[in-house]
Amino acid sequence: EYEGDRDGEGQRHGFGKARLPNGDTYEGEYEHGLRSGHGTYRFKNGALYTGDYLQNKKHGKGVFFYPDGSKYAGDWVHDQRQGYGEYLYANGDTYTGEWANNKRHGQGTYVYKETGSKYVGCWVNGIQNGPAELIHLNHRFKGRFLNGKPLGRGKFVFDIGCEQHGEYIQPVQVKEIEKEEEDEDEPPLPLEPIWKVSEITKLTPWSPHDEE
Repeated sequence: EYEGDRDGEGQRHGFGKARLPNGDTYEGEYEHGLRSGHGTYRFKNGALYTGDYLQNKKHGKGVFFYPDGSKYAGDWVHDQRQGYGEYLYANGDTYTGEWANNKRHGQGTYVYKETGSKYVGCWVNGIQNGPAELIHLNHRFKGRFLNGKPLGRGKFVFDIGCEQHGEYIQPVQVKEIEKEEEDEDEPPLPLEPIWKVSEITKLTPWSPHDEE
C-alpha cells in the first residue's frame, strides 16, 4: 500500500507513506520509486531507522534503534555503519568512534558500563588492535593490543604519581603428551598474555605511538 506523491511515470516520488508486504512501514522521501532523502522505516520486529536514504539504502546520517534496546547514531554508507558514529549497547556499554563495514574500525573509545573502565585507541574489524590506552578508576595502561589482548611493551600509570614499565609476553602452549590422541581436533586455547615488570619510575612521556 502506498499513499503519497508520484512522478510523471507514476513512480513514488516526493513524500509518501508505504506499508510493505512483510509488515514493515516507511514514511519519507522518494525519488523515482526508491527511498531517497530523509525517512523513517519501522520494522515489524520493533526496530526503527530514521535518517538519510539513497536508492533504498541507509546512506548519510541516521539513527537505528535495534530490537534488543541498543542504538546506533552516526554515518551510513550503502546500508553499513561506516564513518563516525556512537553505539549504545544493550548492556549499557558505549562505543564512540570510527566504523567500516558495520564494525568498529579506526580510532574509537569503548566505555564498559559495569566497571567504568574505557579503552581509547585503535580497532581493526571490530577488535582492539594497535596503540591504545586502557583507563581504569585509579590507574591506566598504555601499550599496544593485538587481537583484543595487550602484547609487547607498555606501562601502567598510577594516579599516585608513579609508573610500572614492562611488557606483556604471550606464553607458549605446552602440550601434554599422554592426551595427544584424543584432543587432536581441538585447537589449543589461546593463553592470556603475562605481564613482566622491568622497572618502576616517576611519570615519563613514553607512549606506544613512539615505536611506530
